[in-house]
Amino acid sequence: MFRNSLCLAVLAVSLAGCASAPKVAGGPAAPSGVCNAEGARWAIGSAVNDDVVNRILRDTGSRDARVLRPGQMATMDYREDRVNVDVNDRGAITGLRCG
Repeated sequence: MFRNSLCLAVLAVSLAGCASAPKVAGGPAAPSGVCNAEGARWAIGSAVNDDVVNRILRDTGSRDARVLRPGQMATMDYREDRVNVDVNDRGAITGLRCG
């Protein structure tokens, strides 16, 4: 009996995590998920920080951003919902690309 109840509880909690969040009226539009790096070319030369990265996400329509520093290892997988932000040794943005 306890085992069945436990299994049902785990299943219910797992399914609850799949529910989508309600949309808030008047809030910012959700990103499309498909990166378009052209929308954030303004950021090249800027210092990288949370505010700039959040604006890059919004302006590119991406869901994820990856800041890549010189010599940093990164996976080679391509994700259409990710923008890569290349920065130099001083933390200035040198390029943006999708993937």
